[in-house]
Amino acid sequence: MKENPELSKILSFLTEIGIDVVEKKLNDTFLPGLDLGPNCVIIDYVKLLYPGDILHEAGHLAVTPASDRKLVGTEKMASDWPTEAEEMGAILWSFAACTHLKLPLELVFHPNGYKNDSEWLISNFTTGNYIGLPFLEWIGLALGSDRAEKEGKPAFPMMLKWIRE
Repeated sequence: MKENPELSKILSFLTEIGIDVVEKKLNDTFLPGLDLGPNCVIIDYVKLLYPGDILHEAGHLAVTPASDRKLVGTEKMASDWPTEAEEMGAILWSFAACTHLKLPLELVFHPNGYKNDSEWLISNFTTGNYIGLPFLEWIGLALGSDRAEKEGKPAFPMMLKWIRE
């Protein structure tokens, strides 16, 4: 798995934007071979089934306020994390990351994820229906086309920045 070129691209990107990747043997987790810790994605390469899931998990960290990122994976993290808005933000963030890295969308939005809504998400995102974009705008990571045009900045799926402050 470690020699997978798509995986290498994902891991390099995460390092570049400041999300740590920790290799560790994991027991059973919600996503096979993946877990989150304080500002890090924890990967058990032996159990990892879908490398694209790494981007979704990194998206959770990216849309979480900096003050809370250091609490992820600890008992101090709020029990309602991630919120529904943060979940949608992480999904859309992973689409932007996938687009930025020029990876096939099916790598992240594979048939065994997203409660069987992968095709629906891909269809919406590829037609410009960016569910969750108001949240990404609100936290300062991206802009919709109208606001981007007014401000002379790039529109989503281009990101203004990758990590929430």
